[in-house]
Amino acid sequence: MPLEIKILDYGDIELESSFLVLGRDCGRTRRVCTYGFLILGGQYPIVVDARYRDNAIMETLGMRGLQSHENMLERQLAKHGVKVGDVRYVVHTHLHIDHAGKDDHFPMNTTVVDNRREMECSVSGLMHPQYPKPDIMHLIERLHTPQALRFEDLELSGPIELIPGVVLEAANAHTEGSMNVHVETAEGRATICGDVIDDIQEQIVEPFRLHFAQEIQVTGNHAGSKRAEKAAVKKLLSTSTFLLPAQDRPAKVVQGQIVGRLGMEVPGPITQTVCRRDWFPA
Repeated sequence: MPLEIKILDYGDIELESSFLVLGRDCGRTRRVCTYGFLILGGQYPIVVDARYRDNAIMETLGMRGLQSHENMLERQLAKHGVKVGDVRYVVHTHLHIDHAGKDDHFPMNTTVVDNRREMECSVSGLMHPQYPKPDIMHLIERLHTPQALRFEDLELSGPIELIPGVVLEAANAHTEGSMNVHVETAEGRATICGDVIDDIQEQIVEPFRLHFAQEIQVTGNHAGSKRAEKAAVKKLLSTSTFLLPAQDRPAKVVQGQIVGRLGMEVPGPITQTVCRRDWFPA
């Protein structure tokens, strides 16, 4: 049975626009979705990113959480006939405040999968308070519970297959330990890419304030170099059929070009066609 991805709507956040796209509308607030992902079709369900703990915790970053009862983890999973106890793995693209806040909803026999370098970053203080104490303390509890936590060393090992059809790979972007999650679907590779991409339209389709051919704009929230950010996005465009960012609707890619946007499942129908002319000049 081919793998498929269901998008989990964990609510919205309000944040400064330039957090998402470098230099865009500095000081102005923008409201964005926060998505998680449910991988189905294997022996057990897999969840990618558990998003933020509650509305109040987002205030520690000067952001506003907009999470309702409908956005609760349990309700989102139930829409697809899944309970938290059914989930075999919870995989984190990274451990920022809006990605790893609900690990404690899962029993200890669900294994949380992180890149070891990301865990190191979470306790280093370099991006405090983006790694909040309640989330990291729960991971410490898992660290001392047999089989509750699994580390990969992706920047050293290269890609690792978690289950048949699901491959973890170092993203080399956003944070030092971020990972991409590649899922082989009936229509090609789908990549869950966390915050390597935050805004497909203004980073890739029509990059904000950039005029070079086939250039990429970066986010305003990354721990590495801008060159590495651009290269990471270009690699995704050349290797994936679908891109699933954490704060934007998924997109379909053909020959390195974004050709359409999808709804709440991948594979699924294209809901909006997109064409950037300078990718294929006449």
